[in-house]
Amino acid sequence: MSRAITPTGSFLRFARPDALAALVCACFIQACAGSPGPSVPDQRPAASSLDLRPLSGFAALDGWQRHDARAALVSFGRSCEAILRRPADRALSDRASYAGRAGDWHAVCEDALQLIASSPDAPAARQFFETRFTPVAVGGDGRLTGYYEPMVDVRRYPDTEFSMAIRARPGATPRGDLSQLIAGLDTAHQGGADAARPRAEIEAMNIGVPLAWGRPVDVFFMQIQGSGRLRFDDGSQRRAAFAAHNGHPYVSIGRLLLDRGELPPGQASKDHIESWLNRNGPAAWTPLFNENPRYVFFDMQEIPDPEAGPVGSQGVPLTPMASLAVDPAYHAWGVPVFVQGEVSGQGPWGGLVIAQDAGGAITGPVRGDLFFGWGDEAGQIAGRQNSFARWHLLLPNRLARRLGPVS
Repeated sequence: MSRAITPTGSFLRFARPDALAALVCACFIQACAGSPGPSVPDQRPAASSLDLRPLSGFAALDGWQRHDARAALVSFGRSCEAILRRPADRALSDRASYAGRAGDWHAVCEDALQLIASSPDAPAARQFFETRFTPVAVGGDGRLTGYYEPMVDVRRYPDTEFSMAIRARPGATPRGDLSQLIAGLDTAHQGGADAARPRAEIEAMNIGVPLAWGRPVDVFFMQIQGSGRLRFDDGSQRRAAFAAHNGHPYVSIGRLLLDRGELPPGQASKDHIESWLNRNGPAAWTPLFNENPRYVFFDMQEIPDPEAGPVGSQGVPLTPMASLAVDPAYHAWGVPVFVQGEVSGQGPWGGLVIAQDAGGAITGPVRGDLFFGWGDEAGQIAGRQNSFARWHLLLPNRLARRLGPVS
């Protein structure tokens, strides 16, 4: 998702208001976490370059005692289901050597799943992490941005308002309600080189089977996020999950509007971009959208658990305010991270999150993108989220001791 981006941290630093204004909504100036970048060989430094320092206890984590860790425990449990499927002698990550082997996590994962089954209260959830983990400070200055899952109103057939298709990956057999297939669709463009055409040609040539039809602005922003919940006019919902993109580079329309003076400096948030689009109307949408040649294809999925988000890069559902997109060159899936920073509109924030997702714009050892959930409210917060942050990894006690003495 995806999405939407950097938590770092030896020392907690909060951005000044003027700095935040200059950085606002990097998610719309860069590619968001929900929209993975193209697959290319990763030649970045290995995680051994991380500055890690085990601490003597959780008293060093400002805000820990006030934090309700239940959502993080549920999120960790989802990661544990994947970790427990890995052989004990396999590395948790080929790049993040600090994370050890899967077997270093198996016992604590089994304990977590057992505790989750008992529906623990907040103190019990917090105590679980306090007794089984050691906090490990990560050196460097970080940045925390946000992403979300849009809620998009759609129709099964196009009309003047719902006129942009949400398309399946060319060559894929769409799942779900086959009545969504449009009569008379030109099926000649369903695979091969056509899947790599730029956005303008994909739209003009109807490449990819339409799964549903939405408002053009909504569909475009859902492509930036990489997934979305589709709400049909009969009240039913499905998930449009990221399936593939056409391999073209992402070009930010927010950056284009800033460079052309169409938006004032520091006002490239989703709200500002959407206001510009609405003021200028459909005649301005198509040429502007086409300047971003990247096109995202989707897969239609059921939503088995309405309280869970889309599946992240680890292969498990994301949890609002408890899932973090990270750079997998430095971090392993399933590792808990206590992030200290700010949340847009809510001031200083400290929260336990689990590394479960990645994104093309998330690079570096302390760069993180927080999953805020789904719908308009989550989107408004995520679109404004951008603060400096401090990171502490939580590692199983035995594993943390291998890093050296505590301080």
